[in-house]
Amino acid sequence: MKYPCIKTSLPGPKAKELLEKDKKFVSPSYTRPYPLTVKKAHGMLIEDMDGNIFLDFTAGIAVNVTGHTHPKVVEAIKKQSEELIHMSGTDFYYAPQVLLAEKLAEIVPIKGEKKVFFGNSGTEVVEAAIKLARYYTKRPGIIAFYGSFHGRTLGSLSLTASKAVQRKNMAPFLPNVFHSPYAYCYRCIFGKEVDNCKLECISFIKEFLFSKIAPPEDIAAIIIEPIQGEGGYNIPPEKFIKAINDLAKENKILLIVDEIQSGMGRTGKWFAFEHFGIEPDIVTIAKGIASGLPLGVCVSKAEIMTWEPGAHASTFGGNPVSCASALATIELLEKELISNAKEMGEYMLSKLRELQKKHPLIGDIRGKGLMIGVELVKDRETKEKAKEERDKIVYKCFEKGLIILGAGENSIRFCPPLIIKKEDIDIGLKIFEKALSDVEKEKGYK
Repeated sequence: MKYPCIKTSLPGPKAKELLEKDKKFVSPSYTRPYPLTVKKAHGMLIEDMDGNIFLDFTAGIAVNVTGHTHPKVVEAIKKQSEELIHMSGTDFYYAPQVLLAEKLAEIVPIKGEKKVFFGNSGTEVVEAAIKLARYYTKRPGIIAFYGSFHGRTLGSLSLTASKAVQRKNMAPFLPNVFHSPYAYCYRCIFGKEVDNCKLECISFIKEFLFSKIAPPEDIAAIIIEPIQGEGGYNIPPEKFIKAINDLAKENKILLIVDEIQSGMGRTGKWFAFEHFGIEPDIVTIAKGIASGLPLGVCVSKAEIMTWEPGAHASTFGGNPVSCASALATIELLEKELISNAKEMGEYMLSKLRELQKKHPLIGDIRGKGLMIGVELVKDRETKEKAKEERDKIVYKCFEKGLIILGAGENSIRFCPPLIIKKEDIDIGLKIFEKALSDVEKEKGYK
């Protein structure tokens, strides 16, 4: 079939009916950049309420790594739901949860024995990681980074420093949380370039946080996204991540790596931290782990996860159907999808860099595998953020049948399903370029 295929004005008549009900009954706190009303989806394609067909470059915010309704995932879900839907791993035992824990212990590259805590979402397992770090170290402090996104429940929100609106009117936050600059090299807070960087981000922790307000012996953990997600798909230099790893180990501070958006094969490896040659103590995983079913996991060294029965639990965490979906997802990733993410990511990056030569709005392109960010600027010299232009491009892509999302204030994220093929990339980027050209023409760029 030819795709995408837009048959009606957007939103169409059936979509408008749904949007009216949504406006009346659903929380206004959700962020919807355009009126996409999804009826069904398969593979790379989404069909809306009016029969319009869209090409999906979002994977439900980096969740549907195996594409929409992959037959093997659907089969695993159906089979498990016919046998056992829920029994709560908090109080009982069932095979899917134990088998998934065993498999995660195999694929998460931490030396030695590992243990797994199950939750329902990314924010839940970040909360678990906070509690586990404090329980194990008997220390209160947590260091996080500006630009980070770790979730929206109150504990994880205390770590999040991505957008002010996410924290507005929510205080007071978790005490003893300290933020430090992230190595966002395109916009270095210290005014450095990569070639003259002396890891001022690390010096800030040592010379200001540790010496003035947060002595290292009071810090339980440092939590970091190896590649920032909501903050703009920012990729730090390897030396920064390694320095954080060394800093933690030197001070007997636990290193928590948040792989909720960057994990499960998205970067061409199981986990993004593998690109940097480090070994964390705790890893949080969600989003892509179960191809769309709610599941989050906190994986740690077994010597750390020693809390006693009743210290932490989750009624629905590790649901047997979600675990079955995760096992099917992992099998597909192992067989072909991680390698495809690497190959297709390289192809997409090369095509985007070609577009960068022709389009002045594109300031920076960065990515690993199929976790790719395009930062838009009004001027490449001043790097003035093209916020309005970014939003217009995202909407124009929707109107033309391509589903993409923003990240940070002025970047666009490309996080498609890992089943993507070159022809999908070519079609999607052709639409993206047309939207770019239209906005550049409207704004008078040359």
